[in-house]
Formats: sequence, structure tokens, C-alpha cells
Amino acid sequence: MTCNIKSMSADEFPYQRVADGVRRDVEGGRFPAGEQIPSENELAEAYGASRNVVRRALAILRAEGLITTGQGRRAVVRPRARVGITVTGTNYRRHRGLGLPGFNAQALEQGQRPRQEIREVARIPAPAEVAARLGIAEGTDVVVRRLTFWLEDMPVALHDGYFPADLVAGTAIEQPRRIRGGAHAVIEDPEGSIRRHIARSVDEISGRMPTPGEARELGLSQGVPVFRILRTVYDTEGRPIEVQASVAAADRHSFRYEVGMG
Repeated sequence: MTCNIKSMSADEFPYQRVADGVRRDVEGGRFPAGEQIPSENELAEAYGASRNVVRRALAILRAEGLITTGQGRRAVVRPRARVGITVTGTNYRRHRGLGLPGFNAQALEQGQRPRQEIREVARIPAPAEVAARLGIAEGTDVVVRRLTFWLEDMPVALHDGYFPADLVAGTAIEQPRRIRGGAHAVIEDPEGSIRRHIARSVDEISGRMPTPGEARELGLSQGVPVFRILRTVYDTEGRPIEVQASVAAADRHSFRYEVGMG
């Protein structure tokens, strides 16, 4: 038994033709980030289509994360702040020498304005995946620092850093305030109470759709996925000293890893 399936063109799917046209205009710079696109009536007239067709086309572009709804329900081109993160030991040490967290340093190098906002600092029982990577029993106390990373006034990542409570007790890491140079400056401070030298990290990266809470915190449009990065940081003696659990908007990040091969 054979089945003949006719190939459909964009003309046979008028909403796709409208979506393709608006997408080309956005990507070509006709409608810059943050600017309103033509109204439904204007698009219907320009493409010789009904408003229902236009609405369906705009729904596709919203799902792609290309546009969002602005004031007055008028669609606007979604801002596209993006930071490229290059992970190398050289980068890490250079940024530590400058007294800057890695995210801030790399954003500044790319001509962008980063900032970090503290959402919470607390002592909590270690979640199972954190405990396993820190080599402690599940439920053992850890100190978590929950941060939001911003780029050009747009939230781009949620970052939770977990530290063994007995390691960071009495240090600035336990305090709900920003730390110059980040938590690693406290860990490596030769005059501090911890005095450990950071040697390496292991990253586990996966992609998924955001939870409703993550989508709300990051201002994500429907259909925009996230990266989840689980990083375990080790000292020179091979002891794990931090687990970082980050959720990063996929359309606002690119990652590059350089690996020495001997």
C-alpha cells in the first residue's frame, strides 16, 4: 500500500508565509530589539491575509522567543542580550587576578553591563545531588548563595552556589551581601580561615524547558529552553568545596570549552 503525501509550500500555509516575512525583517534589522512590529491590521494588509492568519503567525514567533507582548498588547522584538562564556583555567586565573567573578569579567570584556543580585543566602540541608558531589551525607548542612545574573538589565541566569557549612562558617560567604571577587576570593584568601587553592572544576550540562518559576524569574517567552549547568569545584588536594547549580537562558548564552590534550 502506498501513500502519496503532497509537499506543502509556504503559500499553502499563509500563516507560515507571514511568520517567515516578519522573521526576515527582524533578523535583517528592520525591526530592532525593543521596537514594536506592525500591528495585526497592518500585517494583514501588507501580506493580504486575515487577522486570524496574522495572529497564528505571531504565535509562532512568540513561541520561538523572537517577539513578546509589550505595552498595549502590541508585539515588540525581544531584546537579545547574549554573553559568550569561555571556560579555561587561564581565564579563571586572569579574572581572579582582576578581582572579578568570571561572568562579570567576560561580559565586561564583550562590552556589556553585568550585575549580580542576591536572592537568598541561607543554611539548608544538602539536596541529594549536591551532597553526592560534595561527598557528604544527604541532609548535612550547607550554605547556599542564590544569585540572579543580569546582562544589560535583563536576567539571564539563576545561580545557586552550595558550600559545606563547616567549611565556610563565620566567613563572608554566610552573609547576605556581595563579596568582592566572589566567594572564591574568600576561599583562597591567604589570610582567611579557609585558605584553600582552587584547582579544577567538572561541569555537567543538560538542556531542558524551564519550570514555570524559572521562566518567570528569567522573563522567558514560551518555547525558550534553558541550559542547566551543574559544576563541582575542587581544591588542589582533590576535595570538593562547592557545587554550583545554574539555570541559564539558552538564547542569552553561548559556551566554549578549551581542553588541554597533553
